[in-house]
Amino acid sequence: MDPIGKRRWAIPEGWIPEESTAPTPALVSHETACILNAGDENAHVEITVFFAGREPAGPYEVTVPARRTEHVRFDQLDDPETIPRGTDYASVIEADVPVVVQHTRLDSRQSENALLSATAYGESAE
Repeated sequence: MDPIGKRRWAIPEGWIPEESTAPTPALVSHETACILNAGDENAHVEITVFFAGREPAGPYEVTVPARRTEHVRFDQLDDPETIPRGTDYASVIEADVPVVVQHTRLDSRQSENALLSATAYGESAE
C-alpha cells in the first residue's frame, strides 16, 4: 500500500487528569496519540512535548512498524522524563515516513467516563 498521511503533526491541546476512579490501568485517565503507518516502511517517530512555563521535553522515540498502528499513551512516556499530570501541554509528532495521527483523551475522574478524540493537525515536512 502507498503511504498515507503526513510527516509532521501537532496536537495543540494536552492535559492528563490527575485523578481517576478506574481500578485498572486500561481505564486510568490518560491521553493517547494513535499513529497509523499504512506504508511498507517502519516509521521512526519523535514526539516533543511543549509546556507553557518551561522548556520542551523529548524527543520521545517510537517505532511504528510498517502496515501497523501504535497507540502511544502519554502517561507511559518516561524517557527522557515523565509527562506531569494536571499540566497543560502540546505535542509535535514527526516521522520519517507519512503517518496519520489521532489524539484521544480518557477522563475517568468520575464514574461516568468521558472520551474525547480528534484528528491532529498534519503537514508535510520537506
